[in-house]
Parts: sequence; structure tokens; C-alpha cells
Amino acid sequence: MSIEVKDLLKTYGTQKAVNNISFSIGMGEIVGFLGPNGAGKSTTMKIITGYLLQDAGSAKVCGIDVLQNPLEIKKKIGYLPEANPLYYDMYVREYLSFVAGVHAINNRQSAINNVIELTGLTVESKKKIGQLSKGYKQRVGLAAALVHDPEVLILDEPTSGLDPNQIVEIRNVIKEQGKNKTVLFSSHILQEVQAICDRVIIINKGELVANDTLSHLQQNTKGNFVKIVFQESLSIDLMCQLPGVTNVLQENDHSWKLATNNADGVRKQLMELTLRNNLNIVSLQTEGNNLEEIFRSLTQAEKE
Repeated sequence: MSIEVKDLLKTYGTQKAVNNISFSIGMGEIVGFLGPNGAGKSTTMKIITGYLLQDAGSAKVCGIDVLQNPLEIKKKIGYLPEANPLYYDMYVREYLSFVAGVHAINNRQSAINNVIELTGLTVESKKKIGQLSKGYKQRVGLAAALVHDPEVLILDEPTSGLDPNQIVEIRNVIKEQGKNKTVLFSSHILQEVQAICDRVIIINKGELVANDTLSHLQQNTKGNFVKIVFQESLSIDLMCQLPGVTNVLQENDHSWKLATNNADGVRKQLMELTLRNNLNIVSLQTEGNNLEEIFRSLTQAEKE
């Protein structure tokens, strides 16, 4: 395994920022690392990269213990932290040359040229970093993480500040890199995680609450939605009275989205409601949980 975390513990006073979590990630996997603010994601990433010491447990990168050989694991990791640390007075190429020098890259200029093209920095590469937009600063941070061609990529909010077109471009870069690297990818943009990742790990209050493929989480997480559209306008009271409905979302007077743990039963109730009230159905369909709904159900359940 490229990343192995076992019984990891980190406390700040009485607060357990990371509470005995364990997981592993193999080569060629892109794994989404999710959780609410303060859940312990950044703390875990900093421990894996050797920037923060744990209180107990272990973290290994490519079989190397982070505590025993922190310099060696840094050679194998490309890390983009949430607070992207850049030298604003340096030019883009100058900064990437500095990072490449830290990693003692032999063919430095070739590596810099490749990573500038890869991250779409060619047009901005002759500017000072401080002159760049937030999105291009984020690209510089990603380029710095990739310049030494690491085996493992750890990306904390890599698409922060990017416009929709830039997000698609960086998404494609991450997906391409994930073919022959291990990628641990944190983001609050759940659609991005769903588009990029093979598997998701969700933590809440420092504890692991999910570690599975999205398809399995969709199957195993309770709750579905029945979406129905009528030709006629209906009162919300009719929808709320249906047995088995746990929540009613009104899209408009004709369209409704009903949360339920018994989709088949609710569909039957809707058909009976239609017959009793002489209504006409335009569409009726069942939707499984998407990642946002799974995330909310797991993290909110832990809070209650």
C-alpha cells in the first residue's frame, strides 16, 4: 500500500482532532477525503506528510514509517496544503526552479517545462506569483507538488478558487495523475469528489464514519428519494400525509421530492393518491442517495 494509517491519534488539550482512525490506499487509487470543517482532515494529511507529529498510532508512505524517516517520505509525496504557501515576490519559473532544487532534480528545466504545461501555466509562467489570480496561484501550488514526479499526491482543497473551466482542467490533471500515482484528495466540492474519486473516506469529529466506494455507500446508506411531477397543483399537506415519507421537498406546485426509507411503499401510496384525487402524473422516479446526501446523513447522525 502507498498510504497506510493505523490507529492514528492526535489531541489538542482535551480535544481529539484525530481519534484512532485507520485506512490504506493503494497505487493507482484516487480517494476522496471528506468531513465537515474541524473534522480532522487537514490534521491527518499533515501527519501523513510528516509536517505534524501524531500522539499515537502510525502512518506509512510507500512502506516507510513517517516518524522514522520523514525526509525519505517527503521525496515520495507531492503535497498541496489548504493554505497554499507561495513566495509572492518570486516569478513562477523561479519558484518552481527553487522547489525542483530542494528535491535535487537532475533535469530541472525539463521537469519545470513539463509541469507548467501540465497545469496550464504557460501563459502566466513569466509573471510574479503575486500578480496571479487566486486560481493561477492554486495551479502554481499544484505544479510545485508535481514537479518532482512523486509517487503519492496529497491534495487539500486543490480546486479552491478556480472557475468552472479551470476546475475541469485540474480535475483532468488529477485523474490523469491518478493512473500511476496514489492520490488522497480533500474537497468541500462534493461534485468534484464524485467526478474524480474511486473511493471516499469520511471522518467526523476525528472519527472514521465511512470508507467505501460511492456505489456501495449509495446501496448501504438508508434513504432514497421519490420524485413525482403532476399536471395539477397540489397542497403540501397531501404529500406530508403519505405514510413512509420522512421529508418533503417542494420544487414547485407541480413537482415534489419525497425522502423515504421505503421507496416502493411511497410509490404505491402516490398511485393510490392519484386515483383518489383524479390526478395526472407527468413523471415518477426513484433516486438513490448522491454523495451530498450520504455526507449529510453520516456527519449529521454523528452530531446528534
